[in-house]
Amino acid sequence: MTLSIDDRVLDNPAWPALTGPHAALARRRGQAARYHDGVSPFAALADERDPRCWADLARLAAPGDRLLLTGLATTPPPGWEVVLNLPGVQLVGSTVDGVADPEAEPLAPADVPEMLDLVERARPGPFAARTIEMGSYLGIRRDGRLVAMAGERLRPTGFTEISAVCTDPALRGQGLAGRLTRAVAAGIQARGEIPFLHAAAENTNAIRLYRSLGFALRRHTTFQVLTPSQED
Repeated sequence: MTLSIDDRVLDNPAWPALTGPHAALARRRGQAARYHDGVSPFAALADERDPRCWADLARLAAPGDRLLLTGLATTPPPGWEVVLNLPGVQLVGSTVDGVADPEAEPLAPADVPEMLDLVERARPGPFAARTIEMGSYLGIRRDGRLVAMAGERLRPTGFTEISAVCTDPALRGQGLAGRLTRAVAAGIQARGEIPFLHAAAENTNAIRLYRSLGFALRRHTTFQVLTPSQED
């Protein structure tokens, strides 16, 4: 399947997600927004070059908060400390063939304890008790135990990010991650949207898998975790 949608929203994907489909999950102040606690650490600015946007974000951040921003091209202004600076990649699946998987089952809020347990074992990245509210999640069970999952995260206009792709370390190598990625992609494409992904640049195995499924590199990016600087 080939879909064509203006991809410029992916330059700053969290902002159109927070101010659009995920507005009900967001706290907003002027030209800055962040997800509610327990949903996601992502935050975003309408324009990172505008000091007023950073001032708005500061009013949304409590002491000790750690906010995740992606794709920043400028250095955060005074008043912010960079806790983590992680190189990453953004991949887009305009030509990916999404395929439903008969073994994949929808996951619901009642499954969150099992999902958190799997995340603890597999370490796919940020996932909290309310992350499931961001979109649809699918899982595969073996002997009744959740052993693999994938789901939806950021939703900028026309696109949906596939995230939390993970497999129990004891069952890796069986193709479960690829199957679930294609199954989640199928649901996204059924809405007329395009799937995309983020991955740490050092996670070469995951990037190789996504490329094999048809995802193409769109850009190199950076994930930055910021916290308000402590006052003297």
